[in-house]
Amino acid sequence: MEIELENISKSFLHHIIFRGVTLSIPQGSKWALLGGNGSGKSTLLKILASSLAPSSGTIKHLINRQELPLEDIISQVSFSGPYLDLVEEFTFPELISFHKKFKPFATGLSESDVLEISQLGPVKKKRIGNFSSGMKQRAKLSLAILSQTPLLLLDEPHTNLDGAAVEWYKNTLETYSANRTVIVASNRIEEEYFLAERTIEMNHFKK
Repeated sequence: MEIELENISKSFLHHIIFRGVTLSIPQGSKWALLGGNGSGKSTLLKILASSLAPSSGTIKHLINRQELPLEDIISQVSFSGPYLDLVEEFTFPELISFHKKFKPFATGLSESDVLEISQLGPVKKKRIGNFSSGMKQRAKLSLAILSQTPLLLLDEPHTNLDGAAVEWYKNTLETYSANRTVIVASNRIEEEYFLAERTIEMNHFKK
């Protein structure tokens, strides 16, 4: 997926989060949005996902140079953020089945494959509400990374992950990111955005 942003700004009430974001993101490229807390990187990621409208400016999502209608974008985007809620009454296998109704997994992956790759098989009978914060983050990342979508957006993916899970994240992302446009928001933790070909400092859009 290609994305074109022209003079994007976002403000809440009278507080300007960022302004003047003009970017051309080619199909299959890998980017990182860098900044500390409150820099606007999560807000921009939500605008890229079309889950939040900009205050001004225009954004276009294109596949094969054809602009997608707004209502079609959500099915082409996978998003993971530590603040996103999961259905806590489900087990993870049930969540995998539910997720698949809306977005298919990468070619050749069955539901059991997703469970195996996530390494959450040992807790497959637990309700997600009883997962640790690290297990919930691994579940969110698994569903996003393993989905068959041309755009993958990850917000601070290392949140709540231990050392072994960080290595799992890196290996899984590297394996399932080919030909996808990947944008990672990070508080400058290099291992989160190790694939990035270009970095964007959010402070540049505060002026």
